[in-house]
Amino acid sequence: MSLAFCFAIVFNACNSAAPTEEYQAEWLGNTKQEMIDNIEEQFQGFSRTMVETGYRYMELYWAGKDQNWEYAEYQREHMEEALEEGFVRRPDRELSSRQFMNVVLPEMEKAIASKDLSEFLKAFEVMTNQCNTCHQMEQVGFMTVVTPKIRNTVIHY
Repeated sequence: MSLAFCFAIVFNACNSAAPTEEYQAEWLGNTKQEMIDNIEEQFQGFSRTMVETGYRYMELYWAGKDQNWEYAEYQREHMEEALEEGFVRRPDRELSSRQFMNVVLPEMEKAIASKDLSEFLKAFEVMTNQCNTCHQMEQVGFMTVVTPKIRNTVIHY
């Protein structure tokens, strides 16, 4: 068989019409594109990431204040994961947060591992300042992050 003949067979096989798939879901849509569009809308952009990050920020603070180091590390780790997932949806946000991801979160991890409240509070202050720096860089400086004053949740240890 000639190379041209083999190429023609493969080319025709790839271009043949695939069977049409139909989907049924309550809210997702009926076509792949409708599903993708609806799922993207549900995940939204970086604002959902910031909601989760804000929650974990508060929980991290109170866990550290309570010296519940295991819970503090749990929150730090999940904060990092939430941000990484947010960068998938909004890669442009990653540039502003490099210092936070590459320095602040690892330093917080060390402070938590030290199990020293004063080290934790210093790292938390740096984290808070870096949050505000990032917000300035992203043109949302009106979103000022402050150390939590009121505990919103109660975790029993």
